[in-house]
Amino acid sequence: MKIRLFAGALCLVAMTAPSFAQTFPNRPVKVVVPYTAGGGTDTVARAISQRLSEKWGQPVVVENRPGAGTTLGADAVAKSAPDGLTLLFTDSSSFVINPHIYSKLSYDPLKDFEPISLAVRLAPVMAAATNAPGKSVAELVAAAKANPGKLSYASPGIGSYPHVAMEYFKHMSGTDILHVPYRGSTPALTDLIAGRITTYMVTYSVFAALEKQGKVRIVATATEERLPNRADLLTIGETVKGYSINVWFGFAAPAKTPAAVLDQIHNDVAAILQQPEFVEKFVKPQAYIAGNLSRKQFADLIKAEHAKWADLVKISGVKPQ
Repeated sequence: MKIRLFAGALCLVAMTAPSFAQTFPNRPVKVVVPYTAGGGTDTVARAISQRLSEKWGQPVVVENRPGAGTTLGADAVAKSAPDGLTLLFTDSSSFVINPHIYSKLSYDPLKDFEPISLAVRLAPVMAAATNAPGKSVAELVAAAKANPGKLSYASPGIGSYPHVAMEYFKHMSGTDILHVPYRGSTPALTDLIAGRITTYMVTYSVFAALEKQGKVRIVATATEERLPNRADLLTIGETVKGYSINVWFGFAAPAKTPAAVLDQIHNDVAAILQQPEFVEKFVKPQAYIAGNLSRKQFADLIKAEHAKWADLVKISGVKPQ
């Protein structure tokens, strides 16, 4: 009798999992972005979420939960029901930087999440206020060395990739630049445009329109190579030898989310990223590179980047909070 009951239970599970995947989603889906509205992470999340909503026939609502270097939003998702109805969309810092910044992190990025999809690789660039003392990396470095602690840089929070990337830049360039953390990109941009902050490093799309309007200057790209759509823009590494960073945006779900649901979300996101209209109108103008990794490859990337950023955090001198 026990054997029959056990076999029956296994059949029920086998029948339920595919059925759950076939009906997913049967309710609105929430995408948590751990930054304020208007920044690069938020913009990509909304663009993909809109298309997922059209594909699924259900509202896909972006919820901004900024604070504590993305940990507030990430923690909320980690503690959500593992049903695929609450997702995290964030940059890589939530997984590969925060563990080395926060000594008492409330979630384990390698155990409490199921990586779903690498959406896009970013083109992080350094932008400067129009009143900044210099129009190039070399000139900014010279000004910073001549005036230690007088120049400043913004970040969307301690532990975010712009924070660690700039501390790494300071280490590599031998400069002393004041860190001013904000609760997201929008307030940081406000002060950059107003000239209250010298420089800010975040993805190219955040600055592209502002540069055309003459409100900021894009000084250089932090990528290893020059951007395909901005070959005129030097890399930071051409001035500060050896400097470059790799950043991406991606989706994740709480651990124990059914594999069938994760596969469906991954496949649907991948289909959106391959749409010619989406690529031409959204991916290329932002200097993004659409992700093309499987779920396993994305998980492997997170593990590798976790180890790499541990070294960058150590080199940068950022102290655990």
